[in-house]
Amino acid sequence: MVTEQFRRQLRQESEKWWTEGLIDAALYENLSQRYQFDRLERDASHRFIAILMGLGAVLLGIGAITFVAANWQVWSRTFKVLLLLACFVSINAAGFYLWRRPVAFGQQRLGHGLLILGALLLGANLGLMSQMFHQHGDLYELLLIWGLGVAAMAYSLRLTSLSVLSLILTGMGYHGGWLSWSSWQEFSGTQAIVQHFPLVVSVVFVPLAYWCRSRVIFGLSAVAIATALVLNLKPVSIWGSFLPSAGWIAAIAFILPPALLWGYSDRIWMRQGTADTRYPAISNTHAFHPVARSLAVWFLSIVFYVFAFRFWWDNAENSYLYFLREDLSWQPLIDAAVLAVVAGLGWLQLRYQLKRAFRLQAQAINSGTIAALLLLAAVVFLRHQTIGLFGAFSFNLLLFLLALGLIRDGLAVGQRHTFWGGMVLLVLSIITRMLEYNTGLLLKSIVFALCGVGVIAAGLWFERNVKPHRHTLPQASQEGTL
Repeated sequence: MVTEQFRRQLRQESEKWWTEGLIDAALYENLSQRYQFDRLERDASHRFIAILMGLGAVLLGIGAITFVAANWQVWSRTFKVLLLLACFVSINAAGFYLWRRPVAFGQQRLGHGLLILGALLLGANLGLMSQMFHQHGDLYELLLIWGLGVAAMAYSLRLTSLSVLSLILTGMGYHGGWLSWSSWQEFSGTQAIVQHFPLVVSVVFVPLAYWCRSRVIFGLSAVAIATALVLNLKPVSIWGSFLPSAGWIAAIAFILPPALLWGYSDRIWMRQGTADTRYPAISNTHAFHPVARSLAVWFLSIVFYVFAFRFWWDNAENSYLYFLREDLSWQPLIDAAVLAVVAGLGWLQLRYQLKRAFRLQAQAINSGTIAALLLLAAVVFLRHQTIGLFGAFSFNLLLFLLALGLIRDGLAVGQRHTFWGGMVLLVLSIITRMLEYNTGLLLKSIVFALCGVGVIAAGLWFERNVKPHRHTLPQASQEGTL
């Protein structure tokens, strides 16, 4: 999409080219029509008017809120309910009308803003209604119900902004409920949402990402699923105990999320022959695959880095790191079982790729490598009570191999973010080990200096010798230039 700043600069440069004789009047006219030079000033005027309208709307809203607050105790409860419902319905109706059928420039944006305002008013109405009818509850319950209501609005309107707002609200509600011990001791609808939050996100927000065709929604949903799965299983709360299930819980909590993300495939939910008609923008390009696999690498990097510290393994029998004091609940295991089935279906589709991963694939971080890393990490977690400090050595080795794989892929494919991700991971692991262990200042200074020199040398060598992939011209354009 061409920005307004680019159009202004192009207009200035094309006028200079015209006056200098580099282009003729016909070419300048073609550029003017293509990039709509005549609409630049009009767009700026409309934008200024929109800013004034927004400022006036904010002042009107503050005045209305102040007026309602001054008379809130005087009005009857029936009038309050009618007023809240009228404000909610009118704002959403006006926003929907302007958003769907704009008759002037900027009205669609105004309608979009009104729809977001309507989503915010939904939470205010829920809070005020519960207060008027003396319905008491925790804040996280309000956030969860509010977020699910906004999700329903996002489904009906197919808006990414409302979907992101819904994810934020439900995420805040989940974390508030997770910190509340009562949500793990009693049963209700909102507490069930907290205890089964990975499944709730999978059922509500992952299909919403397909409906809106948004990578942002899918990425945020994947992060929420992985985080909630780890938090609900609470692997650190029983880490180091003599319970036989401690190693299994840690393995499930830290191995299942990256396995699910890496093996995730859009084809799990689509039958052959129907994917292109229902989701053409996604099924043809597999838009969500890179997002899921990037998050899987991020998750593995964090897990390997965290458990590479020695203190996790020094006192494996008497760990003092506890997130919560209560015992593990069996209900999160239901979520883990369902997500494990989904991960298994995804990895079944990769079975042919796994057989030839080490022979045919050009990239080092492939399905075979990820499977090997996950298997080794799971074995270490399962045997955490007997291996002692060998666990720290194992995770340092896994972190080192992952960093080298990212560096190698960055060099092979010519991707800067992959190369620098591996470099940062490698340097961070070396520096952390030097600070963690009791080494002399002279050795630390030498290591820091070598790391700095290595980063500079690697960056210069990468930019000089590795050529990133460049976009080629379309076939029609290439033929026109010959």
